[in-house]
Formats: sequence, C-alpha cells, structure tokens
Amino acid sequence: MASRPVHFIWMLDCSGSMSVNGKIGQLNFAIREAIPEMRQAADANPAASLLVRAISFASGASWHVGEPTPVDSFSWEDVHTYGGTDMGAAFKLAAGALETPPMPQRALPPVLALASDGQPTDDWRAGLRAIDSTPWGKRAVRVAVAIGDDADKSMLKEFLGNPELEPLQAKNPRQLAAAIRWMSTAVVKDASTPKVEDAKPAAPVGPPLTKGGDEDEIW
Repeated sequence: MASRPVHFIWMLDCSGSMSVNGKIGQLNFAIREAIPEMRQAADANPAASLLVRAISFASGASWHVGEPTPVDSFSWEDVHTYGGTDMGAAFKLAAGALETPPMPQRALPPVLALASDGQPTDDWRAGLRAIDSTPWGKRAVRVAVAIGDDADKSMLKEFLGNPELEPLQAKNPRQLAAAIRWMSTAVVKDASTPKVEDAKPAAPVGPPLTKGGDEDEIW
C-alpha cells in the first residue's frame, strides 16, 4: 500500500529580537540537530511519507524551504534575522499551501510548527483566519514554542486553536532544543499515525522541556 504524505511546515520568527543573546543561532542549531530524529520518527511509520518545508518571517514572510522535501533528503540552511515580526504574512503563506490542491486529498493532517520570541507586527488574526478557512488548516496539528519571556503567549495559544493546549516555553538554549526535538518527533509520530476517519488529531500532550539551572535563564 502506498504511503500517505504528512506535510510538516516550520514557521520561524526571524525578527531582529531573535538576534539577541544568540536566539537565532540556537534555533538553527536545534532544528539541524532534530533532523536525524525526524528521520527516525518517519522510518518508524512506513505508512506515512514525511515532507518538510519552512517559512521565515520578519518584515514580510517567504518560503525558506518552499518545496515539500522528503525528510531523508532534507538539509537545513540557516535562517537569519532581518526586521519586524510579520507573523500574519507567514500564516497567509502557509494557508496557500493548505488548500486542496496543492495539498493532496489523501494526505494525513499536516503539522504547523510555530516558533516566536515576540509580538506580531502585522494583522496576524487575518492570517490565522486564512489558515482556518482552508480544509487542511482546520485539521492541522498545531504546536508552538514561545522563546523567552517577551513572546506573545496568548497569541500563540490562540494559534493552537485548542483551549486545553499551551505553547511550549523555552527560556534558554537547552529548553529550546528540547522543544524543537519534541515538535519534530513526538508530533510527527502522532500526525503520521492514521486516525479513525482521519478526525482532527490533538497535539500530543506533555512537552519534555528540561529545567535549566539559573545560569541558563538568559532569555
């Protein structure tokens, strides 16, 4: 039986504040380190084919990796900081990919993984409405990580679309690495497992964030 595609889309905050205390560098490092584990998670479920791409947003938004890429051949090129926090533009870009077509009807629910350290600087609600108006956007598994104390956690919670879920919190490089690893593996495993009637799955509960020492509380 042919495997069904599961699309994984990173949406990454590349605003100027992500350059403070090396946050953007740690985000790049965490994603690069998570890729082998994503491959392992994909290999564990041959019924699904994991396809990865990424959006960066700052002053505007663009596809950092625009082609849905099989995780076996996916490699990470660093993102860089360049301006504001136009998260709504990123949402609208993602929404375009969640229409059917280009998303195939036989796909498994996609994963939308959002990472941000600040406050949106554009109309993010319009972007979120664009996602919610697509067939696959409604069914997507959504996860988010708030990087540092200045991230808009209430907005990230609204993005999740489930009042029972909270965004992950990363206050240091160790917690960010743990959050990215969880978003890349546990969530992929859940999304790539076919559900009864393909009902919208809930994101796995229980982020394995580690507690860093006081010396690590730098964000």
